[in-house]
Amino acid sequence: MENYFNYFTEIEEHFQRRRGTILLLSTLDWALIETWKSAGVPLEAVLRGIDEAFDRYNQKPSKTKKVNGLAYCSQLVLSAVEDMKEAAVGSSAADTEQPPRSRAGQGFEAAVVAAFLRRNADLLQAATLPAGTGVSAQSVAQDAAQTLRQLADDAEKQSALRLEDLERRLTVMEEKLFAALLASTADDELVEVRAEADRDLIPYRRKMSGAQIEQLQKQYVHKRLLEKYRLPRFSLFYM
Repeated sequence: MENYFNYFTEIEEHFQRRRGTILLLSTLDWALIETWKSAGVPLEAVLRGIDEAFDRYNQKPSKTKKVNGLAYCSQLVLSAVEDMKEAAVGSSAADTEQPPRSRAGQGFEAAVVAAFLRRNADLLQAATLPAGTGVSAQSVAQDAAQTLRQLADDAEKQSALRLEDLERRLTVMEEKLFAALLASTADDELVEVRAEADRDLIPYRRKMSGAQIEQLQKQYVHKRLLEKYRLPRFSLFYM
């Protein structure tokens, strides 16, 4: 679980260090990180890929463009994954992966988690969502808000939080909300968001596989819908 929460922050900080400036990650960047996480790409592979991308960039005699996004590093991240698989043959996983910096116990106390869940419940309760045919996004959001408040109450009663179980529950709830939003949002709006994702991905298409592009577009659309309706992310990482 510690690895999960570190995954996003480690990648963001490492990319910023190599670039030399505090560049805020874009919607595309965050969607790409989520794609790597969902695909089980090891954190070490992502960090190696970022290093390799910047090392190659720094060796170029002419630098007409800066590295402005993680997608620039995507192909080398995949190469790092393959290299790690080859190196792992005949050795244990403990020999091939370095654990990230420890942040266990920092920020995940029961009171902090409960406050986060209740804050998200308030945002869901206040949201005005589209009314489509079939499943109502508004109804799903209201049910989720009620569940979040119950989870917050339960968290405060526990002597030791089971963060992994809670995170799985939150993931399921968020996926249900995404499905309801997709079903309720007008086709024209979804087409517009998809076109925006396609434009942002143009410089990187040759560096990604078809499956990567498809997953990244999906994550991109999800993030844009959350932003449009001012909805929170449920994951504990976003505390």
